[in-house]
Amino acid sequence: MLPNVAEETKRTVTCKGESFEILFDEKTLENRIRELGGQISLDYRDSKPILIGVLNGSFMFLGDLMRAISIDCEVDFMKLSSYGAEKVSSGQVRELKHIDADIEDRDVIIVEDIVDTGVSMNYILDHMAEYAPRSLAVATLLHKPEATRKPVKLDYVGFSIPNLFVIGYGLDYGQLGRNLSAIYIQAEQGKK
Repeated sequence: MLPNVAEETKRTVTCKGESFEILFDEKTLENRIRELGGQISLDYRDSKPILIGVLNGSFMFLGDLMRAISIDCEVDFMKLSSYGAEKVSSGQVRELKHIDADIEDRDVIIVEDIVDTGVSMNYILDHMAEYAPRSLAVATLLHKPEATRKPVKLDYVGFSIPNLFVIGYGLDYGQLGRNLSAIYIQAEQGKK
């Protein structure tokens, strides 16, 4: 059995030699994800949606979101690259893994950890539309409206945040920090 990590959440962490401060603790994440799952369950009560997780970042959010959804649903994954080991998106999207499921005439919910520039999400939506799903929706844990360069319709948003670099709960800094159970912002950014 896992320890009660909510009591163990650190206020600050270090990743790649840089200091980060807590932005959302586990309880805050859990409560908001439960709300999103309830809304999705209501919105798709007459359907069996398929959730498409965008790897690697969305895996924790997707797992918790699925557990918060009370209706039948399926899951698949795709993998893109637009960041590499950097803190800022390169703006160049490459698909590294395509979905395996047939989504024609299906209700599809793309599940992402964070939407910032909108470039990757627009790529995903355009690409998925080619497979003729019945509907396409987006669920993202975090959204950075200030960073948006290509507007995208987001149907389910956990939290809107300032244009800050964040890690934890699946979000990484050069592949590190994903295993943190809370979400943290870079310390000097949080003081602005």
